[in-house]
Amino acid sequence: MTLLIIGGSGFLGGELVRRAVAAGHAVTATYGTRPGSLAGADRLPLDIRRPEQLASAMDRLRPTTVINTASRAADWATTAEGAVRVAVAARRLDARLVHVSSDAVFSGGRVHYDESALPDPVTPYGAAKAAAETAIRVLVPAAVVVRTSLIIGDGGSPHERLVRELAAGRRDGALFTDDVRCPVHVADLARALLELAFSEHSGVRHVAGPDALSRYELGLLIARRDGLDPATVPAGRRADSGVPGALDVRLDSRRTRSALRTQVRGARAFLTATPGSDPELLEPPREL
Repeated sequence: MTLLIIGGSGFLGGELVRRAVAAGHAVTATYGTRPGSLAGADRLPLDIRRPEQLASAMDRLRPTTVINTASRAADWATTAEGAVRVAVAARRLDARLVHVSSDAVFSGGRVHYDESALPDPVTPYGAAKAAAETAIRVLVPAAVVVRTSLIIGDGGSPHERLVRELAAGRRDGALFTDDVRCPVHVADLARALLELAFSEHSGVRHVAGPDALSRYELGLLIARRDGLDPATVPAGRRADSGVPGALDVRLDSRRTRSALRTQVRGARAFLTATPGSDPELLEPPREL
């Protein structure tokens, strides 16, 4: 079993690498400019915007499973076209494909979105993710497209860093009280992705936490966990800010959660647990 993790030096990719190596898989992890800490995995510089580079890497590695975590905000060449190129390469090699998407594909107009909901993005990033989803589902029907939400860890995620910078006054801005998502812990998401990768599941899957929280409510939980004064966390409203994007987007993940052995915790649970605690909620992934 050869596993290729595209975007392996990122926050989610790094967690996937660590868990896949621990499970005994032969792992190659790609990176853009900095390889990061990828102990136990082969490292490969790769720019999925360059078709010839991607084709060469795939032909050389011939992975049996590919998990694509790579995206670059509203960069269409990476987030949309690059993801489609990965899907084409995976189909050519008959490799299992898991693609990580986002709740940004939704406008928030319906608030609650199950896995049958059609994308209606309102931002360039959401449009790029939606385009990638559509192409992948046509090109590789057996692939798994995993939509997720705000990814939180034990201190290292972008949102957690933002909370600390805002609380310390090192950054201007506020956390929105009207911007609601379903945060997921990076460890739970990584376990779920690996379980899906080594399963017969296909199609769109939602993997997000069961707790719907505003970014401000989430920030308060992070501040309390980190020993910060919650009163130092500034609040605001997206509706008043002029910042584009959906307001209330809640991924309904019940169908997928009921089908997985992995337990996906809510933010209230993992942010009030002992920092760094990581109960092993999943046996090692089984091969197809």
